[in-house]
Amino acid sequence: MNLPIPYGRQHITDDDIVAVTEVLQSPYLTQGPKIGELEEAFAKYIGSNYAVAVANGTAALHLCCMALDVGPGTRVITTPITFSASANCIRYCGGEVYFADIDPDTVLLDPKAVRKLLESHPKGYFSGIIPVDFAGYPVDLTAFRALADEFGLWLLEDACHAPGAFFTTNQTVHRSGDGSLADLAIFSFHPVKHIAAGEGGMITTNNEALYKHLLRLRTHGITNKSEEFTPPYPGEPERGGWYMELQELGYNYRLTDIQAALALSQLSRADSMLNRRRELANRYDTAFAEAALTGIPIATIAPPVEIGHAYHLYVIQTPNRKQLYDFLRTKNILAQVHYIPVHLMPYYQQFGWKPGDCPYAEQYYGACLSLPLYPTLTNQEQDYVIETVTSFFNSADRLVTYPLEKSV
Repeated sequence: MNLPIPYGRQHITDDDIVAVTEVLQSPYLTQGPKIGELEEAFAKYIGSNYAVAVANGTAALHLCCMALDVGPGTRVITTPITFSASANCIRYCGGEVYFADIDPDTVLLDPKAVRKLLESHPKGYFSGIIPVDFAGYPVDLTAFRALADEFGLWLLEDACHAPGAFFTTNQTVHRSGDGSLADLAIFSFHPVKHIAAGEGGMITTNNEALYKHLLRLRTHGITNKSEEFTPPYPGEPERGGWYMELQELGYNYRLTDIQAALALSQLSRADSMLNRRRELANRYDTAFAEAALTGIPIATIAPPVEIGHAYHLYVIQTPNRKQLYDFLRTKNILAQVHYIPVHLMPYYQQFGWKPGDCPYAEQYYGACLSLPLYPTLTNQEQDYVIETVTSFFNSADRLVTYPLEKSV
């Protein structure tokens, strides 16, 4: 058995190594053909019209906010249960972040809480919503699209946890990031995500204007496309093949061909890795359902039939979270907590956010723990995790009552 067992881990194969080596031996380490190949393949996999590869998921969020004209005076709503980048991207552009509470049954941003926030302010006060596909559970964007249309908002889907996830409405399948409901969506290629490239990210959209804008923003705001050039100024020397224009302030948020080659190789087996995640999640479900007969206070985020969960994380909940976390570490099982509510971070508390503002999110945080889940986790390793968790709760002094109180 391989110890320690982390909550997430990348899976690098010989094919991945060959793909990267071929780029290292090619003329292009960056700004070469692998970028376009990855963008085309990823858009096809997700089901969107366009894809833009960038340096990481945070860069993807930042560029989307720029493309959506977030700036001083812009107010955007997001969830407190997410990695801080989902909110920070608004601040990068000078906008204001508003947190709405989660639905305690899904741990996703609650459309009802968002509506309440929208209706408590004049129409036009808010500009957009950033829902997050937390843990691989896809947000039902139909509800948020209806809110966006009613209140004149844009939608930016943070789908970092959910490549391959989907939900179905009226027999229509919506894949996370496919552009059918959100204006833009973003993904991450961080090593613990479904597709690993070391670092890296992707933006998907069906909006051609946003797509072209993002291509400029990721490369300093520069274009070398002649059809986008401004007219020559009087006396300007004749333009040649070298000519390009800095048309707005952008960033160097490019992905390298090295990373793109690794992501492409990983993408080729994305479905098999996703199937393994679902298989492992099902094994946890079965084991903990049986263990519950002995009083183990475990709960998962269980999807309804019409949800295709991508299982970036497998989350359990227990009021004994700190004790269980410490106990697992003594057994070389490196569980993790996802996430500390962003509105309670000191940076956001300076803007007036405080405990009690998002009670369901805070209650969830007090009990959540992510167990190991990644494609190369073996059945033997998972059995060891299950047995260790079970042994913790079988100790008489650790038995507690579950579920947690849902009324707050």
